Amino acid sequence: MHEKNDSTIRDSITTVSRIHLELGIPVGYRVSCGMNLQEECTNLVNTELDVFGRQPQLEVATFAAWQTMQAAAIKDDIVLQIISAYRSFDYQKQMFIRKMARGDSLSAILQVNAAPGYSEHHSGRAVDIGCPGYPFLEVNFETSPAFAWLSVCAEKFGFHMSFPKENPFGVCYEPWHWCFIKQD
Repeated sequence: MHEKNDSTIRDSITTVSRIHLELGIPVGYRVSCGMNLQEECTNLVNTELDVFGRQPQLEVATFAAWQTMQAAAIKDDIVLQIISAYRSFDYQKQMFIRKMARGDSLSAILQVNAAPGYSEHHSGRAVDIGCPGYPFLEVNFETSPAFAWLSVCAEKFGFHMSFPKENPFGVCYEPWHWCFIKQD
């Protein structure tokens, strides 16, 4: 089992290194960003449709925690919606390619998206959350009743906000990005 994990990690590092080379991401990114390498989740389940009508997936325990948290929020008249969930290394790479094609600089992209291999979305434990009446993936989500509820209650369900204001990772403040930390 341990050898398989080492092999999987080596494969992930090789894949991520190749993608970074293709995108022009500096070799020292891992050290400079301070984030951990994320393996692609292999234990995914379908969730409810996201706000765009797509079929997102989450890691099994994360989806169970999400459903429990969502049900608790409903009892408090709060609607939590999935905007984005699991992303493969390749999906993250394609996001970078699209943004660069429209003229965004690599440094600007890295302020709003972790490089492929470092996004918590790869783990299947990250959820970008929205709610009715608020634009998706915008800082003003912090003024929503959903954000107020998450700020008080999300930790009880194992979720934390990954990119608060002035976070050490150099990623812009993302009040919509929450990650499940497995509870033992």
